[in-house]
Amino acid sequence: MDEDDRPRRRLPEGSFGAASLLASESLESYSLDELDARVVLLKSEIDRIQSHRDKTAAHMKAAADLFRPKQP
Repeated sequence: MDEDDRPRRRLPEGSFGAASLLASESLESYSLDELDARVVLLKSEIDRIQSHRDKTAAHMKAAADLFRPKQP
């Protein structure tokens, strides 16, 4: 079985994996250019996450609509 086929482990409550590590990282050693590049990268990651969240929400709504008990 490939790693990708295995179920993902749930992270502990309040932990968001790499995002949690990024939030606690010291920024003191970064130059202004590096900080600007990091902001661009993180904004594109936020856009990617929001897009995936929107698709997931639409999928969940479609499933709920499909399996909702029919009203007489």
